[in-house]
Amino acid sequence: MAAQVVRLDALRSVAYGSITGSYVALGTAFTHLMRIVKFTNNTDGDMLISFNGSTDNIFIPAGSFTLYDMTTNKEDGNNYFVFQLYTQPYIKYSTAPTVGAFYLECVYGNGE
Repeated sequence: MAAQVVRLDALRSVAYGSITGSYVALGTAFTHLMRIVKFTNNTDGDMLISFNGSTDNIFIPAGSFTLYDMTTNKEDGNNYFVFQLYTQPYIKYSTAPTVGAFYLECVYGNGE
């Protein structure tokens, strides 16, 4: 089996004061097929994530993180889940934060 080189995308973040009760972009849209994404809520507020700017998709409690590894336990080397190109994540608060920031870390394969 050939090795796949891991690449880390630029860190995306939003400071607590820029997170509102309406969805705002969480960095830029994905320009790679993202295999792993990690949402880290370093604020004291509960957060909601959307992938279309209107539908609540993911809840992330204050002071926690959520990791999605789309290639965990894959059996077929040619088929695996990824977040598609140009996916734009958005964030809004469920409970208003007063400190901290929210972060998104992404991993993709070289050439993807």
